[in-house]
Amino acid sequence: MTRKLTLLTLMAALAAPAAYAVEYRTVLPQQSRIGFEFRQMGVPVKGGFKRFATEMAFDPAKPEAARARIEIDLASIDAGSSEADDESAGKLWFDRAAYPKAVFVASQVRALGANRYEMRGTLTLKGRSREMTVPVTYTPGKGAATFDGAFVLRRLDFGIGEGMWADVATVANEVRVNFRIAATGN
Repeated sequence: MTRKLTLLTLMAALAAPAAYAVEYRTVLPQQSRIGFEFRQMGVPVKGGFKRFATEMAFDPAKPEAARARIEIDLASIDAGSSEADDESAGKLWFDRAAYPKAVFVASQVRALGANRYEMRGTLTLKGRSREMTVPVTYTPGKGAATFDGAFVLRRLDFGIGEGMWADVATVANEVRVNFRIAATGN
């Protein structure tokens, strides 16, 4: 019996180095994406942003020490047509001349179990800042890990789609934002 226990202890000790913690810091832009979906006159509209910068540090063994900052270039929008892309630049929408970027800064990360986490932070868009809670699923992989998440933002909270576009029967107030950030460890 003690021999089996010693063998199990030895096997566990040998396996421990394989489970060492990796801090993910290097984001892979070509494998990452930020998208959105909303309804306009009842019809789903999907789009995304082609350019964004992400700074992060995440160690699954110490999620409370994680940090992240995502900066989105609003001029890189792909809303499905050049007309929609151009319209989004104006003062009623993003007012990109005054506010060219959207920024999310995580202030706290909490483990929920089963590789799921909750990121709390501040989203600043069109000069307005709101606290957000963003669920994230971490998937380790060979060479890179992915961080997938989605949340709903209310566009009118940020002054997006003002004036004649403020009617939520025409353009829904809820915009589902989804993302995948791929990163490698140190």
